[in-house]
Amino acid sequence: MKKVYIILFITFITTLTLSAQPQGMGKSDPEGKKVLDAVSAKFKTYKSVQAKFLLKIENASGKNLGTKNGSVFMKGTRYRISVPGQDIFYDGSNIFTYDKSSNEVTISKIDPAANSITPQKLFTNFYDKDFLYKLNGTVKQAGKNMQEVELTPIDKTKAFHKVLLYVSNSAINTTKIFEKTGNRYTYSVNSMATNSTIPESTFVFDVKKYPGVEVVDLR
Repeated sequence: MKKVYIILFITFITTLTLSAQPQGMGKSDPEGKKVLDAVSAKFKTYKSVQAKFLLKIENASGKNLGTKNGSVFMKGTRYRISVPGQDIFYDGSNIFTYDKSSNEVTISKIDPAANSITPQKLFTNFYDKDFLYKLNGTVKQAGKNMQEVELTPIDKTKAFHKVLLYVSNSAINTTKIFEKTGNRYTYSVNSMATNSTIPESTFVFDVKKYPGVEVVDLR
């Protein structure tokens, strides 16, 4: 389940630049595109981002299955994502996935030519062929007026069938992911700092800091 949290969070932190859709798959809403383009343009001005977020998990009937706090640091192509029990470091070449309960880190290498889900792709054009989108209008969220953008995956084999983005001041404040099982995952940004100084060591897994850690090198 921890891996699910990470995968869903990577979806959450995307700033989407959506353009032409594949033939025969319907058309996206131009007004939705304006909102998403503004989000992407604003994000591209940031030299670095660090944010804290809250993940709320609900079942199909709306019952709260739990909440978790997490954090993310991003700078260039590098990132670090932390949720309870797990940290992921990407130093620009390798991904280090550290499981705290087992004191084990798995190291893998990203193939730049592969169709991998990575923040550096998600912050550019990764979704220009993956979603249809539309602007649902203005809604009230956490006492604020926000624009609701609905995303529908073109690939119907995805585990989720809908994503709702809530945008305020050209920034994604809340993301709701609806799984086909009925479960819903809501990510809300609690705080965000941009263009602050983030040490390069933030994105590096230093084995010396984890005594007795078991290393599984898949490179």
